[in-house]
Amino acid sequence: MSDSTPLSGTGQSSTPLSDLDIARRAVLRPIEEIAASAGIDAGAVEHYGRYKAKIDPSKLSAPAPAGKVVLVSAMSPTPAGEGKSTTTVGLADSLARAGHKVMVALREPSLGPILGMKGGATGGGLSQVLPMDEINLHFTGDFHAVTSANNALMALVDNHIYQGNELSIDPRRMTFKRVLDMNDRSLREVVIGLGGPAQGVPRQDGFDITVASEIMAVFCLATDLADLRDRLGRITFGYTYDRAPVTVADLGVQGALTLLLKEAIKPNLVQTIAGTPALVHGGPFANIAHGCNSLIATQTARRLADIVVTEAGFGADLGAEKFMDIKARIADVAPSAVVVVATVRALKMQGGVPKDRLNEPNVEAVAAGVANLRRHVRNVERFGVTPVVAINRFPADTQEELDWLLGWCSGEGIQASVADIWGRGGGGDGGDELAAKVAAAVNGPSSFRHLYPLDMSVEDKIRTIVQEIYGADGVDFSVPALRRLAEIEKNGWSGLPVCMAKTQYSFTDDASRLGAPKGFTIHVRDLIPKTGAGFIVALTGAVMTMPGLPAVPAAMRMDVDDAGNPVGLF
Repeated sequence: MSDSTPLSGTGQSSTPLSDLDIARRAVLRPIEEIAASAGIDAGAVEHYGRYKAKIDPSKLSAPAPAGKVVLVSAMSPTPAGEGKSTTTVGLADSLARAGHKVMVALREPSLGPILGMKGGATGGGLSQVLPMDEINLHFTGDFHAVTSANNALMALVDNHIYQGNELSIDPRRMTFKRVLDMNDRSLREVVIGLGGPAQGVPRQDGFDITVASEIMAVFCLATDLADLRDRLGRITFGYTYDRAPVTVADLGVQGALTLLLKEAIKPNLVQTIAGTPALVHGGPFANIAHGCNSLIATQTARRLADIVVTEAGFGADLGAEKFMDIKARIADVAPSAVVVVATVRALKMQGGVPKDRLNEPNVEAVAAGVANLRRHVRNVERFGVTPVVAINRFPADTQEELDWLLGWCSGEGIQASVADIWGRGGGGDGGDELAAKVAAAVNGPSSFRHLYPLDMSVEDKIRTIVQEIYGADGVDFSVPALRRLAEIEKNGWSGLPVCMAKTQYSFTDDASRLGAPKGFTIHVRDLIPKTGAGFIVALTGAVMTMPGLPAVPAAMRMDVDDAGNPVGLF
């Protein structure tokens, strides 16, 4: 929610407070107390100040992962906001309040979008993970480690070419780029090696944002340090002059990259405002990569808690589908329940209401936009998992609108609850009803299944996703994409799952088409094998791997006071 949204039902001041203001008023417990409450052995805790720590899973005495997973997803995102992270944190606090042993597992925020326009990834209001300013601004340095590993690889590759190119790497067929944890459109396409023979071999290159790096995806899918090294070695960074793939193992530098990541791979422990333990670790993009926190953090949380509340990026068509078909295949992390977050405001926008009129009561617009929510909920059911709709309440929502939406859900046979976890979270009663329904779903019957088998062709996997999840009539492959399909088959990569890179704002590849469109085709412009992460990225529409900054970046309102406290950070 916005900084101008007042707290409600908390018994606190009615003066509008920002998320940062609320976070500052919270009383944090020393991180060793949070660790002890979660059952984490003292020897496994590595302090990063008073309120942050890394956890070494190899030093835990906790048993094998057994906790059940609740995945929080959402309807298609809009500028009106859905509050997925806020709901994730508030739900975990409410489950803890009901007596369940709970942990939160979230992604780390990317610095580029924070300084751009997205906002933070630590929740909001009274449902936040803390210290929110430190988490949003460098945290424990994990993203810097991923950036260093990525760029070390490319420095070693270019040095190999300069020193004689024993592997016959074709500089024109590089598929890996340097990265930076910043939105910077000027770096999308660059030329390196200019200035004469002593400066290297000139070639066209470019930068992606760090969260789009395959090393970030590998980092978040590795099961342990040995698996991390193996996956790094399998990364394909380019091709030879004979068009044979070249991997990190061919170059022999997977050990060095693992060395740069050996501390970062340990999950980060923090706390919610209510004192619920939270692991915040890893952060791949949800449209370019799989959009989930690290598998190591999820599995560590499952060793320590009975219920782990985690989230997947953007709507259920992107993050949740990838959680089911990519992350859940790697290890036993299939969700026992899925929460689909919706807001009256977002439904109005899906129904055609402009952002500046969302505070006006409009049941008709809610009804017009509810088709988007219906498709997301039905998609979750395709995986054999029970969905629960969390209606994240905003102050401008009318009771008539909320009652209509609850009635619609009831008529569709969908479990739903209104949650006021922004203003009454933090261990308050705003999420009690939602927590009860989620707990019932977790303990209910489940028959999880993937959307497609791995032995299906890549083309058919893509067609299955676009038809069954997006509701498209079919898929159109560009000439380069068709060539890539042949290469994938030739190189033996067709058994990998597919990671669709698509706009988050629409079921189509056109961000302007809201609601639940019909009669459209998804256009695949290219395919990128991510052989270390273990999936094939299908690029659609105009998805960018290096975002740009908006006309007025969020950084314009940020500062620090004389005491060193942040200003203007959400």
